[in-house]
Amino acid sequence: MNQKIINEMTGIVGIDYVITDLHQKASYLYDEIEKTMRPSANEESIVVKPRSSEEISKIMKYSNDNKITVVVRGGGTGLCGACTPTRESIILSTERLNRIIEIDEDNMVAVLEAGVTLFDLLEELEKHECAGFPVHPGDEGAQMGGMAVTNAGGARAVRHGVMRKHIQGMEIVLPSGEIMELGGKLIKNNAGYNLMELIIGSEGTLAVVTKIILKLYPKDKYTATIIAPFECFDDASKAVLEILKSGVTPLAVEYQDKHLFTETAKMLGTRWQAEKGNADLMIIISEKTENLLYEACRTINEICEKNNSYETLFAGKKSEQDELLLIRSQHYELIKDIIGHSFDTAVPVADVPAYLKELKDLAAEYNTITNITAHIADGNIHSDIVLVDGKMPPYAEELKNKIFQACFNHKGTITGEHGIGKLRIDDLKLQKSETELNLMRGIKKLFDPNNILNPGTVFDL
Repeated sequence: MNQKIINEMTGIVGIDYVITDLHQKASYLYDEIEKTMRPSANEESIVVKPRSSEEISKIMKYSNDNKITVVVRGGGTGLCGACTPTRESIILSTERLNRIIEIDEDNMVAVLEAGVTLFDLLEELEKHECAGFPVHPGDEGAQMGGMAVTNAGGARAVRHGVMRKHIQGMEIVLPSGEIMELGGKLIKNNAGYNLMELIIGSEGTLAVVTKIILKLYPKDKYTATIIAPFECFDDASKAVLEILKSGVTPLAVEYQDKHLFTETAKMLGTRWQAEKGNADLMIIISEKTENLLYEACRTINEICEKNNSYETLFAGKKSEQDELLLIRSQHYELIKDIIGHSFDTAVPVADVPAYLKELKDLAAEYNTITNITAHIADGNIHSDIVLVDGKMPPYAEELKNKIFQACFNHKGTITGEHGIGKLRIDDLKLQKSETELNLMRGIKKLFDPNNILNPGTVFDL
């Protein structure tokens, strides 16, 4: 990076908060995407760590005037390469914007700086008996700004929806350096176009999010986890559809291929207790009263039995629930070294059984396997293409396109959670018409006419 730019950044944030040494900045170059798929980072990029919206405003104004690329980085927990600087860039880290400004229990909102992590928020809410936040994408190191611009989801979307549903207001800095406030603590606001909705899910391409106003909710005090084993996936899926129509809305309903549960448990030094069956559901229930919890468990158990489940397993103690959730969440550690390409497609819930069968059939067609984990009650399916002798197989691109076509046949999307980033720019063209893509490009040009903010993400201009 040009020394003049480094000096300018040092003048704005201070010498301690500009990183130029490659060893020190290495951890800022990539997110959590598989190494086989990640784009190459430009190692001439520098890391700049502002402390305020005003400092970010100065950085953006200087960058815009001099047409310098800026890539915003939050917690780096993404899975599509969005925060990797593929061009020589200022990597704008939001880690120092880490203040929880206010927990407003009267309006049931939290006002946060963008660098506050999910862990920080949940820890703070432990001090507030009446206020909780439901969205949990899996990694509590995720920052709130990143969760906003990626429209984070996770297993709890079946009850609580995705991040978009819970953001009431934002402070942003435009590429020009102008600071804007969007939305607020108010619930209703029909004054003009909702620009905030454009920022949510924009993957750092339209503006820098500096503050967020999040909706809070009364806490559920009673939880339980049910493991329901089935002989066949169709029965498990029918049970899920009936549960969703019964009036009971679980916090989460998770499906994994049986070997992922059993082998992950073994890796963790324990045992997966649902020995029978080939298709297991993990159903997490969360309610405000003990009676509501027991009623929900009873309803779910009856529906599972009706759909030919084996005996269900019930975990009521927090330690038991935590052990089951750990097995579910650690499966990636089991398989990460064999994965070449991972997917997070989503289809309508009722189409899940047919779609999963097609995924398994496609794997068999190429004489390979795929590891499936599904947020089954919201239709979000995680699958993969595995490596062959440690390398990406020659059929990977062809198989990927067939997976996407199967998804489209069920009116689905190529990404339910991870986003497009720099990984799926060409894949997005398979799903979106040129008219829709041109409208998106037009929005990008209006916000960022000089294309300095995370270029080469979502689409190429």
